[in-house]
Amino acid sequence: MQALTLPARHGWRWLADGFRLFRKNHGMLAFLVVSYWLLMAVLNLIPWLGTAVTTLCIPAFSVSLMNACRNIERAAPLSPQILFSGFQSNLPALLTLGAVYLVATLCILGISSLADDGVLLRLMMAGEKPTPEAIADGRFVLASQIALLLLCPLMMAYWYAPMLAAWHRFSPGKALFFSFVACLRNWRAFLVYSLAVAFVCMLAPVFLLGLLAVLLQESSALVSGLVVVGTILVIAPTVFASFYVSFRDVFVTGSDA
Repeated sequence: MQALTLPARHGWRWLADGFRLFRKNHGMLAFLVVSYWLLMAVLNLIPWLGTAVTTLCIPAFSVSLMNACRNIERAAPLSPQILFSGFQSNLPALLTLGAVYLVATLCILGISSLADDGVLLRLMMAGEKPTPEAIADGRFVLASQIALLLLCPLMMAYWYAPMLAAWHRFSPGKALFFSFVACLRNWRAFLVYSLAVAFVCMLAPVFLLGLLAVLLQESSALVSGLVVVGTILVIAPTVFASFYVSFRDVFVTGSDA
């Protein structure tokens, strides 16, 4: 396996190609993404334990969704059962990746607790909302900034690791290392990709919502609902498909290179 270094413009192409991939089987991919989110939401209703279980399972579910995208690209059959296909490929390594991510996240949240006395930690792990006082005095914001800064290298190591472990039988440590190096080499493309995703997921829906609210003032609730549904059924599957596209573009075998 080799990790290519791609130009910055590939960051936008990943998202555009993800949308093209989504269009090939938009109904099933949207169904799989919504089903995954609902399953995670149900598990997260269990304080602490639910968050731990979902974190352990996220690598396997990530592989499942990437399997779906790969099948769509190859015009292979696609059924709802593929949502659990990731649990059939090198599961011990995937669970280990989930455990590493969970422990690392807890350590990062523990460090951030020095700034806010654990407010962010309790929010992330138990769903306990921060008090107005914690937000007003800036402690919660500071802790969030510390956590985001420390999460960046963790996300780089984790980004491609599930696919490397499941599809190429990498060990957890090797998968994390290769993923980190690939993201580091392609930081320009990822910067453009992050800006593109932020625009499509946040700025564009907000602008559209504001525009429609002005034009259809008497139907603001309906407009808001349509924008939310569109975000869930179109933008979210497109972003997941772009994850697959980026992996496909960055990693090649020696013979392909």
